[in-house]
Amino acid sequence: MSGSAATPFGSYDYVIAGAGSAGCLLANRLSADPSVSVLLLEAGGQDDWFWIDVPVGYLYTIANPRTDWCYKTEPDPHLANRSIHYARGRVLGGCSSINAMIYMRGQKEDYDHWAALGNEDWSWEDALPYFRKLEESLHIEDPRVRWEIVDAWQKAAAECGIAPIRSFNGGDNSGCAPFQMTQKRGRRWSATSAFLRPALHRRNLTVLTGASVTRIRFEEKNAVGFEFLREKSLYSVTARRESILSLGSIGSPQVLQLSGIGNEEHLRKLQIKLIQHSPGVGENLHDHLQIRMQYKVRNVRTLNEMANSLFGKAAMGLEYLFRRTGPLTMPPSQLGAFARSDPSQPTPNIEWHVQPLSLDKFGEPLHPFPAITPSVCNLRPTSRGWVRIRSQDPAEHPEIKLNYLSTPEDRKVAVDGMRFTRRIMAAKALQKYQPEEFKPGIKASTDSELEQAAGELGTTIFHPVGTCRMGSDPMAVVDDRLRVLGVDRLRVIDASVMPRITSGNTNAPTYLIAEKGARMVLESKD
Repeated sequence: MSGSAATPFGSYDYVIAGAGSAGCLLANRLSADPSVSVLLLEAGGQDDWFWIDVPVGYLYTIANPRTDWCYKTEPDPHLANRSIHYARGRVLGGCSSINAMIYMRGQKEDYDHWAALGNEDWSWEDALPYFRKLEESLHIEDPRVRWEIVDAWQKAAAECGIAPIRSFNGGDNSGCAPFQMTQKRGRRWSATSAFLRPALHRRNLTVLTGASVTRIRFEEKNAVGFEFLREKSLYSVTARRESILSLGSIGSPQVLQLSGIGNEEHLRKLQIKLIQHSPGVGENLHDHLQIRMQYKVRNVRTLNEMANSLFGKAAMGLEYLFRRTGPLTMPPSQLGAFARSDPSQPTPNIEWHVQPLSLDKFGEPLHPFPAITPSVCNLRPTSRGWVRIRSQDPAEHPEIKLNYLSTPEDRKVAVDGMRFTRRIMAAKALQKYQPEEFKPGIKASTDSELEQAAGELGTTIFHPVGTCRMGSDPMAVVDDRLRVLGVDRLRVIDASVMPRITSGNTNAPTYLIAEKGARMVLESKD
């Protein structure tokens, strides 16, 4: 596609590509200044579908092309050579419109690590004021449903040294607590709800849906806007001040590569004109892999029986309709726990997502028997993968390779986490429910058998980060002001800039990055 073939769409001070968690917040903060104009481009559609607002609607929005990009990962040798579904939001609000709504800042050590790499003003103490500011717009609630089996699991965890705490987000997540969620009176509170809708009345903000960014426009080394496709027509838009990529850890490196910023050798093979050799673009991809161990239980109610009963479905629907409580308000995971997989770990490095349900994979029916799923994940994986475009075609999904469990360290943490889970399930507090492990099953007992089981059970929690990481070394893509290295007037502001993943769910840290990024953009306005 050549720039001359594109129809001019006008010019704005700031043009933001991507109306996900980061893009919605950026649009709000930048357009708060009435002297500037802002255009927000979103490839997906409006977030007005019923199942987006209902919290349990993730069962219908994930793996649905109406709301999800429906990516697939490349087969991973240590994941039993499986390719897995890789959900990314394709709707206003992005992943915040389809995620599990868990609000988790991460741990102090995460941000102090970023700062120790040379990223100025990114420590925990630097981050706290920004968290507090964005939390003024977010509605954060405790769960609106209780499960006896989940409460019993928390007591069992306490028997194993994981103490109950009131909530996470204090900087040290050691302990066990119900997850807090971005909800308002039992309804999803997405980035659209928190940041975009309150700004839509502003005359200086334009939001365009169905607009797929195909490349960044450059004059020499200056980014001057984007080209985008809308209703089969190609348009060009000019950014007078800055162009901002907020397309996430898959989309942002994809567009950079399509635009000539990436590994020179890779781009040459695809006959893409080089703008800037940046070998780190698309590299450093990593994620939280969860090991979904599952247990049948007795003498207690779980979501399985309710969801498989017409009466149960009706009861859940009526409770939600009239009270905004009950199972329809819940993400899959109700309870979280953080611990060290072994005493040598400096801070908690494993997290459990405890679910009063079981199923083979999301999108499939729940099992017909009562069950609980205590999924355990490695918070600081050392395995790294990549996102690499396959061709010059912007519509072709890039190659997404995670290399899960490819390092001995990650395999050891997986095995240690599974053994820890078994200790909790064997604790006294759970014995009256007669837990019976059916995935992977007690036959898996040696380290090698548990490694194999981890590969067969492991799946993503949809936390991809790191593909445009900030820093100053040769593999960094952006500096600590989130400016793309080697070019001018271009920033990446989304989860892709994380040098290392945070210890926990990544939506709140993505908001943090956008809040800080907006301040950086405004500070450089003059």
